[in-house]
Formats: sequence, C-alpha cells, structure tokens
Amino acid sequence: MPHEVPKTFLITGVSSGLGRAFAAGALAAGHRVIGTVRKQDDADTFAAQDAGRAHPLLLDVTDYARIPDAVAAAIARVGHIDVLVNNAGYGHEGALEESSIDELHRQFAANVYGPVAMMKAVLPGMRQRRRGHIVNVTSMGGFITMPGISFYCGSKFALEGISEALGKEVADLGIRVTSLAPGQFRTDWAGRSMERTPRSIGDYDDVIDPVRAAREAKSGHQPGDPTRAAQALLTLIDAETPPTRLFLGDDALQLVGKKIDGMREEIARWEPLSRSTAFSS
Repeated sequence: MPHEVPKTFLITGVSSGLGRAFAAGALAAGHRVIGTVRKQDDADTFAAQDAGRAHPLLLDVTDYARIPDAVAAAIARVGHIDVLVNNAGYGHEGALEESSIDELHRQFAANVYGPVAMMKAVLPGMRQRRRGHIVNVTSMGGFITMPGISFYCGSKFALEGISEALGKEVADLGIRVTSLAPGQFRTDWAGRSMERTPRSIGDYDDVIDPVRAAREAKSGHQPGDPTRAAQALLTLIDAETPPTRLFLGDDALQLVGKKIDGMREEIARWEPLSRSTAFSS
C-alpha cells in the first residue's frame, strides 16, 4: 500500500541482493527510487520495473571522481533525495597474512570510500532542506568478527564508526544516520559476489578451511529473507526517532549479544590495569 508521503530514495547496487530487494520494496510502497548499477543491461532491467518511478543511474561507487556530478544529474532529473541507502559493496574472504594490500584497498574502496563519497554528495541538499535519512548497510560483521574475513570486518567496522560520528554531526540539522547491520541473508554475498584469496600458508588450515567450507555450503540457504529486510528498511525510514544502529536477523542479535557479554566480562577482569595509568595524586 503506497505511503501517504512518497519519498525519493537513492539506493546503490540495485542489480542484485539486498539492494534489489530494497528497491523493489520501496517501489511497491509508492516511493521513487534512483538505483545505481554498473551495466547498461542492469539499468534497463531496473527501469522496466516502473517506468515512472525507477530511475537507473550508471555508476560504480568506487569511481569517486564521478559521484558528485552523477548524483547532481540524478537530482536534477527527479528532485531532492530524501533517503540515501548505501548498499553497494562486497565481501572479501582470506587470512590476513595471505591477502594483499591491493585486496584491502579494493575492499575499502567499495565498502567505505564509495559510501563516504555518496554521503558527501547528498549532504548539501539534506542540510539545505533540514531533513534526510542516510542508511549505511553495514553487517553484523561490523560489530562481531570471524576468522577469514578480517578485511571485510575492518571495512564494516570503519563504516559503522563513520556513520555513528556523522549522526552526531548532523543531528541538529534534521538529518538522521542509521547503520543497518544484517546477519546472514539469502543473497549472493557468500557465493559469486565474494572475492576469495587462494590459500597458501598451511599453518592456517585448521582455522580458515572449515570456516570457508561452511560459508560456501550455506550460500543459498541463509535464514534471512531479503524481502523482509526491505520491509524492515521501510519501517526504519518512517520512524520518528530512528536508531543509530539496527541489526537484522536472529543470528545477528545472538552473536552481538554474546560479544557484548564477553566484552563486559573482559573489561571487568582487566579493570584494575585499565585504571592504573593516571598520574599519581
């Protein structure tokens, strides 16, 4: 059922996965969507979803130099942006010692630098109107960690920190910033969309190989439903006081809760040493 006040979304990476579900959900709810894609075929497919409200934007979010002009052109065609959803990105899997600095750079280019460039492109208009909502799709891996995805976790931790700090910078300007942190959803993230570094150091076999095998086996069988994630996004952007961070999925809540409990215990155990560093009175 269409919302009473349709919004204009800018969603990155709408050709597959959660981005495709987010765009479809927003269009079905009566909103207008500018969706970034990297291929003309994907642009045509997206535009065909709704000739009047689905507006493809050919853009690779790692092409930072193009982002300001591309977003400005999109705004000129359809008006202001109410909601930016930074969804585009991918996962890198590999032991840190086996993975290259070039792989780290590519991971941060897609998962951190591109989203920051997109935020910088929409913030002037949001400031002028004194309203807007930026939703950065992070991951439960932006709070918990697992072996074999250190670069990915690092990129999502970075985006989480940037999002939280930005939220404090713009709160008085009527702009809201939320990190949307999914658990495991049934997308291609762990399949064809993941970049995997070949194994080369035997000392990591017992740590990396079982995790890699389990992740590959679970691809296509994850518990999270992208369509329901899209409905959660719509509920989020309609909230009068949206959260700083919203986890999606039972698995995310369970693992995050376990980490918080462990952090509390460790902080308490090491509290005397933590408090031992001030100048003597």
